[in-house]
Amino acid sequence: MNRTAFATLAAASLLAAAPAFAAEVTDQQAAAPDVAGRAGATAVADVIVTANRSAQPIERVGASVTVLTQTAIEARQTPAVAELLAQTPGVSFTRNGGVGTSTGVNIRGAESQHTVVLIDGVKLNDPSSTQGGFNFGNLLVGDTARIEVLRGAQSTLWGSQAIGGVINIVTAEPTEALQGSLDAEAGARGTTYFRGGIGGANDRLSWRLAASRYDTDGFSAFAKGTEDDGYTNTGLSGRLNLKITDAVSLDLRSVWSSGQNDFDAFNGDSREYGKTQELVAYAGLNFDLLDGRFRNRIGYAHTDTDRRNFNPDNKVQTLTFDAEGQNRRWEYQGAFAFTEALNATFGLEHEKSEMKTRSPGDWNPNPAFGRGEAELNSAYGQVQWTVLDGLTLTGGLRYDDHAQYGDNLLGQVAAAWALNDGETVVRASWGQGFRAPGLYELYSEYGNLTLQPEEFDSWEVGVEQRLFDRAVVSATYFNRQADNEIRYNGCSTPSTDPLCTVNGAGRWGYYRNVQKTEAQGVELIGRVDVTERLNLSANYTWTDAKSASGATDGKRLTRRPEHMANVAADYAFAFGLKTGVAVRYVGETFNNDANTVVVGEYTLVDLRASYPINDNLEVYGRVENAFDEDYQTVLNYGTAGRGVFGGVRVRF
Repeated sequence: MNRTAFATLAAASLLAAAPAFAAEVTDQQAAAPDVAGRAGATAVADVIVTANRSAQPIERVGASVTVLTQTAIEARQTPAVAELLAQTPGVSFTRNGGVGTSTGVNIRGAESQHTVVLIDGVKLNDPSSTQGGFNFGNLLVGDTARIEVLRGAQSTLWGSQAIGGVINIVTAEPTEALQGSLDAEAGARGTTYFRGGIGGANDRLSWRLAASRYDTDGFSAFAKGTEDDGYTNTGLSGRLNLKITDAVSLDLRSVWSSGQNDFDAFNGDSREYGKTQELVAYAGLNFDLLDGRFRNRIGYAHTDTDRRNFNPDNKVQTLTFDAEGQNRRWEYQGAFAFTEALNATFGLEHEKSEMKTRSPGDWNPNPAFGRGEAELNSAYGQVQWTVLDGLTLTGGLRYDDHAQYGDNLLGQVAAAWALNDGETVVRASWGQGFRAPGLYELYSEYGNLTLQPEEFDSWEVGVEQRLFDRAVVSATYFNRQADNEIRYNGCSTPSTDPLCTVNGAGRWGYYRNVQKTEAQGVELIGRVDVTERLNLSANYTWTDAKSASGATDGKRLTRRPEHMANVAADYAFAFGLKTGVAVRYVGETFNNDANTVVVGEYTLVDLRASYPINDNLEVYGRVENAFDEDYQTVLNYGTAGRGVFGGVRVRF
């Protein structure tokens, strides 16, 4: 109650200041309320769109954020988005084998389902996946132009699931009348990756279409296996913006992918494989009022994820898993500029999620689907006020009305103070999170209808310092407290637990609330231009993520490294050659709640180089895991050894 009152007071105090300033400036324009439009695809790293759902200078943002521009993405040459994200502060990932297998991303030690993932402004979280988290296994770079990683609780604007953070992926936006791109690479383990896109822009219309194809023979997903587990992925994307009048425009955006991956069991080779199709679609109408001071967006977003697993060794039914998750969302977002110093963002959302899932097999070839659905209505408002030169305060509230779990009010406040002409920036934020149990947790074969919502408090404080016009260093402390976190609970045989039996039949396990968890940590980030040609960057994250109740009180959360670090050096030669080396260290993790099974630490070294033949043609190459490190992110699941890759980029 006190936390809600505090957030309400903060937001109300900012809103109360609006009338005093509203008459001062009549030609002030609000930022466009769209995180995937032209502002969202910008190549400028110092402009942030995710934190306020509109473009803002980074010195006004109170949260921690990392930006990967298209230049940075191309320089790193990494096809899998999860591996790209792991090079940023506070982010780790786990994967059950190679590219294409089940992959989870954790921010600051939070669960993967506690991160909101967006592509072109549309939430990707799959209602039919275990605990509703997004599987990064099929997400490749494709036509991506920009990625923002917003760390910490962001529930006011992005919903209750944005507890660990928000990852916003934006596809390329054309800037010329006609422009295109072609990328082709090949390398180790029979891997090929082809990408192409074409588009154009004028005063009224911008459009782009893109396609990609990824193939690899892979390696054994089981660490001690002998057969290769391959993967294929086909991707398509498109976007269109039509300026109907100077004040009205139409947005259409869509991303589709189809992947097939071989996978193994945790204890041996298998001929099993899975097929996944994902569709993301968005249609929006943007309209400006009051000469641009009041900008509005009405949008409809749709996601559809279809997953099937097969075991060709089965005698009766080769289909072993069948699931589909859909999410439909109507949303209104507005942005109003009271003055240059005082802006408001607000909106309404209606979301309906549906899922069905079943696990056929030889013993039950055609079981009924477990089905579930949920509806959520939300309203949010946030005010950003530059109180005095350099000091920006942000406060907001979100109201959620969940069909099964009733209403909930969340608050968030933040501050950013730019001192010494922007050379020093102090940041602090506090926010709440509330997550209702996911459909899979409630209605799947492992479901539990007695689950209660998860609740979170999160805060951070940090400072960033620019040095000698060529270096930037920062340090941030973060803290998160959780009640009623939901975990999977395995059932023994026989079991006296009544939830281990459904309709007289035993089951493998079920989801339950495990009361409390705690996480705290420190992020250290540095970047320096040693010379005009040599650049060094590094980040280190200490994360202390633990259970805070029950038999595992004080034990570290599974698969959450306490220590992570990245170091990179890039050198540009005068004749055009660019070279780089990247080192990633991940400390040991535990594979079980009791912390008795250890997954060892590892260090990976990658080498990369590129050379422009002319203004339109570039060749590039890389060596992944140059020292052939033998490591695992999940116990008993394999990872890639040394691999050499080379490719070509064409821009026109």
